[in-house]
Amino acid sequence: MRILVTGSDGQLGRALQKILPKEDCFFMTRQDFDITDEKQTVQQITDVRPEIVIHTAAYTDVDGCEKNPELAERINVIGTENVAKACQRVAAIMFYISTDYVFDGRKGVPYQEKDEPHPLSAYGKTKLKGEEVVKKLPKYFIIRTAWLFGPTSPLNKLGASRGKRRENFVQTILGLAKEKKEIKVVNDQIGCPTYALDLAKAIWQLIQRQAAGDQRTGIYHITNSGSCSWYEFAKEIIKLKGLKTKVIPIASEEWQKIKPNSAKRPKYSVLDCSKIKKLGIKMPPWQEALKKYLTHSN
Repeated sequence: MRILVTGSDGQLGRALQKILPKEDCFFMTRQDFDITDEKQTVQQITDVRPEIVIHTAAYTDVDGCEKNPELAERINVIGTENVAKACQRVAAIMFYISTDYVFDGRKGVPYQEKDEPHPLSAYGKTKLKGEEVVKKLPKYFIIRTAWLFGPTSPLNKLGASRGKRRENFVQTILGLAKEKKEIKVVNDQIGCPTYALDLAKAIWQLIQRQAAGDQRTGIYHITNSGSCSWYEFAKEIIKLKGLKTKVIPIASEEWQKIKPNSAKRPKYSVLDCSKIKKLGIKMPPWQEALKKYLTHSN
């Protein structure tokens, strides 16, 4: 089965390179083609003629999207449209990686795939528009995930021209812990940390099911099991690394005063993953995944 991955220099893209078989897999970055360029995108994907396209390329800087909504629209919506057109041309199944930020966080219990999205930020809005584009295809997977951490690259290639260094939350906390004796972290935003390697394994299982004749497609929520606040996440990072840095919980409103953010975040964006579990795809607890990541990233 021929598989093409966009954004393969990102966290999930790098994880997929570790999980997917090397034969007949094409890992593409912006150096290969720019997803915002329709001609380039259609030509490249048509040349490869994959059966599966995993579209991980995106502008994921939440505050960056808020400050640059036109850029977010160009990458997350137009770029997705271009990839979808190419998928339609070669009859490929498209896997689109979406986000918990398509929800507003007001539900108070885990979000199911059937729940109506209501994004608060430009990032969430553009990712939701991308979902709507993908839904027009005959066969697709929309994978909503959250709070991703995994192998990082020095630069996000989609943001390379802006010189934006990309790090995940875990690396950010470890960096701050080296510089400060105490750090303040928001404790009233609840979500599901997700290890990119575990997500990549789940996607590969879905692909294998397709290869075996399973016709089920659609929207799936995939995160590691369990949930926590950013504060609890940071505390676990510090504990597992055996560091002495003190982590202080603060409210989102207080954080806004310390370091104002441009984008609104949902207060509760936990995803209900029972649908994927019914397929026999189980994700380990986020604490276990974090320990694995910290061990392998040393």
